[in-house]
Amino acid sequence: RCPRPALPILRWLPRYSRAWLPLDLLAGLAVGLTTVPQALAYAELAGLPLQYGLYSSFMGCFIYCFLGTAKDVTLGPTAIMSLLVSSYAFHEPVYAVLLAFLSGCIQLAMGPLRLGFLLDFISCPVIKGFTSAASITISFSQLKNILGLQGIPRQFFLQVYETLRRIGETRAGDAVLGLSCLAALTGLRAMKSRLPQAAPAEPLAVRISYLIVWISATARNALVVLFAGLVAYSFQVMGSQPFRLTGSIPQGLPAFRLPRFSLAEPNGTIPFQSMVEDMGVGLAVVPLMGLLETIAIAKAFASQNGYRIDPNQELLALGVANVLGSFVSSYPITGSFGRTAVNAQSGVCTPAGGLVTGALVLLSLAYLTSLFYYIPKAALAAVIISAVVPMFDAGIFGTLWRVKRLDLVPLCVTFLLCFWEVQYGIVAGVLVSGILLLYSIARPPIKVSEGAVLLVQPGSSLHFPAVEHLRDSVCSRALAASPPRSVILDCCHVSSIDYTVVVGLAELLQELRGHGLSLAFCGLKDPVLQVLQSTDLEGFRHFPSWEEAERCVGAELGGNGAEPFASTAEST
Repeated sequence: RCPRPALPILRWLPRYSRAWLPLDLLAGLAVGLTTVPQALAYAELAGLPLQYGLYSSFMGCFIYCFLGTAKDVTLGPTAIMSLLVSSYAFHEPVYAVLLAFLSGCIQLAMGPLRLGFLLDFISCPVIKGFTSAASITISFSQLKNILGLQGIPRQFFLQVYETLRRIGETRAGDAVLGLSCLAALTGLRAMKSRLPQAAPAEPLAVRISYLIVWISATARNALVVLFAGLVAYSFQVMGSQPFRLTGSIPQGLPAFRLPRFSLAEPNGTIPFQSMVEDMGVGLAVVPLMGLLETIAIAKAFASQNGYRIDPNQELLALGVANVLGSFVSSYPITGSFGRTAVNAQSGVCTPAGGLVTGALVLLSLAYLTSLFYYIPKAALAAVIISAVVPMFDAGIFGTLWRVKRLDLVPLCVTFLLCFWEVQYGIVAGVLVSGILLLYSIARPPIKVSEGAVLLVQPGSSLHFPAVEHLRDSVCSRALAASPPRSVILDCCHVSSIDYTVVVGLAELLQELRGHGLSLAFCGLKDPVLQVLQSTDLEGFRHFPSWEEAERCVGAELGGNGAEPFASTAEST
């Protein structure tokens, strides 16, 4: 067998079929028509000049074509990443580009250092709490553009207060246009979700009608923005302008250069070290959240479409895309669920569809930026709100209430604190999840069955926080019985122990022996048995099964065998 090519593009390019070309072209075009208006809107959300949204939208498409392992995934700016950038880049493009570069370097370093396991500590309740809170905060942050208000602060609670206080200053033109765009986007989304598949046997007119409706619903963002721009241009021609417009966007492609590692200010220069200190925890949150989004989206669509991905390769692709993206003034990017869904529904066959999407973004930068002047900010706000509202998962609260109510704690902590500051919500949620995890390790379930001897069965592996809990459970039951009873420790569920546990078991053996009782072990797995035998525990005895241990201990008690275990209790 030939060795598998290291470069993912070499796995599918040699067998590329001519039949795949039109599907990849169609998918790339559909994603591109979604990407351009979203890029402008997400730059607004990130607090950056709008051209930075376009600068961030093409490099990921090209890089992923060469290094990505999921045919459906598209990399680019997203609502979540734009929200994080607005928090850590302080609406300053130099900070945003440097954040992309450093995030990419961190993601690249995570591969060789095998730090991807850190993602496993971000539990699903934390993710759901973050995305649901982000959906609300992002939507409300765009309400000022829907209403045509200016000077609204960034902090969520101040936003709510100022928006409600100044609701009387609403510009009627912006409000009518913004709500109309939002209604149109909602209707087109609902239309697409209910659109029946046209069968090949249907008449040509039916299939053409289906195609027109499908394209209109898929490219709804572009259509709505185009319509709003035409309306604004019509008013401009007539000599009046009831809308707040996007304004001038520099035309042309960004220069390919290193990101700036310092920032010139009127009162001096901010050095690299100070910029890194200003970003603070963002240098951990941004790369981890970007990686989490990309891997989660890739896994979801890979399992749905019946192929496998390579998480390490996805990590490499994202890191390279962020590093090289920073050379063209991109802010941090990640996998986009909405555009990936458009890609999959368009029937994309290979990552080559990203080349078409990237080329369309470059064409927009080169030739169309002068037309973006007339795009109303209310229309871009409607695009953002339409994209983030589905991120709010109201059902997760009821689901966790039925499945495991304790998981509601990290969910609610993350959800509530994210309204204060995003980083506090994520960090607090991870800490609460970690505490709950550590508590389950420190207090494993212990099943105690009573008879002539006590059969004690830990429900999981034993680690040093659990040893005192085990000793207390054994001694309290063994010594409180009348008469006191010897103990059989069934370790069939214990796959690992540490040195502190070994010391605790030695002390338990001595304590029971001091009361004239014995402790026998059964069901030890080979790794655990080897550890215990290597420590030369005094009085250590092991039996293959609890039945043999029961007979031996029962014989020591002077009987013909132990009584059957009469009752069972569980300690947690």
